[in-house]
Amino acid sequence: MRTERRNHWNFGRGLKRGACSGVVGLLLVFGLPGCHGAGPAVRVPALTLTSTSFEGSQIPPKFTCNGAGISPQLAWSAPPAGTASFALTVTDPDASVGTFVHWVLYDLPADARSLPEGLSKQGQFADGSRQGRNDFGDLGYGGPCPPRHSTHHYLFTLYALNAKLKLAAGATCKQVEAAIEGHILARGELIGLYHQ
Repeated sequence: MRTERRNHWNFGRGLKRGACSGVVGLLLVFGLPGCHGAGPAVRVPALTLTSTSFEGSQIPPKFTCNGAGISPQLAWSAPPAGTASFALTVTDPDASVGTFVHWVLYDLPADARSLPEGLSKQGQFADGSRQGRNDFGDLGYGGPCPPRHSTHHYLFTLYALNAKLKLAAGATCKQVEAAIEGHILARGELIGLYHQ
């Protein structure tokens, strides 16, 4: 079984966030980039990001390396006017040597408000959405797989953008975070926990 080969670190460092069960309030203050560290603080309106796939804050095994490893359902609130696309990243910040990337998705249409369970691992979809490469080296979603006897936090972050990124399929999280800088209109996050 492959694992993320990560140890715990202080989950509170870097991003300044709201409630762990989702996003509430009008504004979020956060650091860029979101995939591999934190930079200058940026203030933007908040999106509400939710999932019917979670059991409270817990990610069921179905969505992990101990199950089918399929992507969970996600839904979000309406974005600000001027939104041209969405980008999504899923990361595990509980690491001693950096953040582990589980999913990168970008150029989602501006009228999208949800993703179904079990999104295909293909690089590009008919609506123009593209998936990047995760830190397992695969396209699409890679389920949580922390070391045994540890609980990790999985940060689902959705960005409403005023442009399409037009990156080729298979882009890395680092490439996406560089491309979205200066284009973020709103941001939402959802944190799921998984223990094995």
